[in-house]
Amino acid sequence: MAQALPAQHPEIRRSSVLSDCERYRYLLIREWADTGKTAVFVLLNPSTANATTDDNTSQRCITSAQDWGCGGLLIVNLYAWQATKPRDLAAAGDPVGPENNAYLQASATIAEYIGGPLIAGWGTNARPDRVAEVLALPGMHRLSTLAVTQAGQPHHPLRLKRGLAP
Repeated sequence: MAQALPAQHPEIRRSSVLSDCERYRYLLIREWADTGKTAVFVLLNPSTANATTDDNTSQRCITSAQDWGCGGLLIVNLYAWQATKPRDLAAAGDPVGPENNAYLQASATIAEYIGGPLIAGWGTNARPDRVAEVLALPGMHRLSTLAVTQAGQPHHPLRLKRGLAP
């Protein structure tokens, strides 16, 4: 099981939005400046990062967003069900989550109006019908990637070397 890491950047303000049952994480927020662009990462599913701790993925996203001159980031996911392994999503009755599309759409809007990259990074484990549904949401036409897999899907940030830009 993946382990949550202690905060590596204590100056960062951390928060998250969970469902009432706390099984879905709709939004992860990290802010280190009061001004500047906001990077939005659209990944596969939440792992262990939460309102107080980061995991390897959130730390990599923070580092990338800081390298790009952003003042904060949002992480949303195709599936809001929290699982450390993508295969565990199949056990969830509704891995997407009842409010997830609203958070995806709102995050894309924030990236557009505040300014900042909207980065796809869900890797190869997403269902094609779910990808199509998310790509059809308002604002998602701005999605870019850092790199694509051999299957043509957006690489997950942890699978890439540091220094890439959208």
